[in-house]
Amino acid sequence: MSERPKLSGCVITRNEEDRLGDCLASLDFCDELIVVDSGSTDRTREIAEEHGAKVSQHPFRGFGAQKNRAVELAENDWVLCLDADERVTPELREEITSLRHQGFPGKVGWSFPRLSNYLGTWVRHGTWYPDAQLRLYDRRRGEWGGDPPHERVTADGPVGRLAGNMEHHPYRTFGEHLTTIDVYTTTMANDLYQRGRRAGALDLVLRPAVRFLRFYVLKRGFLLGWKGLLLAYLAAHYVRLKYAKLMLLQAKEGE
Repeated sequence: MSERPKLSGCVITRNEEDRLGDCLASLDFCDELIVVDSGSTDRTREIAEEHGAKVSQHPFRGFGAQKNRAVELAENDWVLCLDADERVTPELREEITSLRHQGFPGKVGWSFPRLSNYLGTWVRHGTWYPDAQLRLYDRRRGEWGGDPPHERVTADGPVGRLAGNMEHHPYRTFGEHLTTIDVYTTTMANDLYQRGRRAGALDLVLRPAVRFLRFYVLKRGFLLGWKGLLLAYLAAHYVRLKYAKLMLLQAKEGE
């Protein structure tokens, strides 16, 4: 049996005093905890220190860059990366612990499903689940990258799949969800524009309709009741807003 590797839990934060404690408690089986904070004005840093985490301040330059910074500060090569609104469930913890005792054999990382809670409902249907996330990996063979604001870990080697869920509590309120949509679609529209992508009228008409049908019908979002209908509508709104903002950027070209 391989030697048991040490594991670092890595979290990025900004004003997460109400959620960070549960996140770090779910990571207490890690050998160390790293928290990289980007200017919290609440008790986030104090709560991190109370849980024994090593806290570092770093200006926010994107989710991927921030998470890579946390990984760089870790003392161990095997890392488990969570956001403050995420939790390792007991089932997932048991799987990770078993793998660690075996020396994380044969893979450079493992992904696992992310189960989100939306306004009190676990979203097991629609496009939100299983939403596989590669968060447990050997930092020598993987890093955060991709298109903002949805950066992901890319690994150089075989990746395994675990069955246990990672819990996700993305929005405190409906208003926060709407604010996030506005911020993310602006980021995505700017990124598309910089990469030379242009939008037309069909993007505003067809793409949102396809997104709605995929969430609500194909992925059985209707099983969530009225919240499934709401989430399908917001998914379509997300797409429509992204391309509308891209078209506005295009319009400035001729000014």
